[in-house]
Amino acid sequence: MYQIGERVVYGQTGVCEIEDIGPLDIHGAKKEKVYYTLHPVYQNGRIFAPVDTVVYMRPVITKEEALDIINRIPDIEKDVYENRNPRLLNEHYKLYLKSGDFIDLIRLVRAIYAKGELAAEKGHKLSQVDENYMKRAEELLHNELACALGIHPEEVKDFITNRLENA
Repeated sequence: MYQIGERVVYGQTGVCEIEDIGPLDIHGAKKEKVYYTLHPVYQNGRIFAPVDTVVYMRPVITKEEALDIINRIPDIEKDVYENRNPRLLNEHYKLYLKSGDFIDLIRLVRAIYAKGELAAEKGHKLSQVDENYMKRAEELLHNELACALGIHPEEVKDFITNRLENA
């Protein structure tokens, strides 16, 4: 069980801080059920998640893990998925986001980035589905890395670039 003040990655919401743990004093909530009250760190709102939720939840990576993963980015495979059917493309990308796995998000971003480079060579652009999933995956990655490294999400891209160039 997580503790109040701990930061976790919750589903596709991303980094959240646990504000409270206990029954909810909300009409319709079961009094015997225990909930986490989560505050998304980089968004507004509150989430009430049962402690026994089936939604993916894990601790935010540590600074050491973040630095190690950044160093390994060039070696992480990119699985470029070519499909003109937007529904199938959407389903494929959704699996990466739903996994909650940090490395899967990096694979997704690298794959779509590579796909964009191939498209540009042919004078084409990425599809809207590709762009939307790349943006969402980058947002999830940057938010968690920012939290782990103690920097602002907008600084993450430059941090990664500088670290890899100086490696």
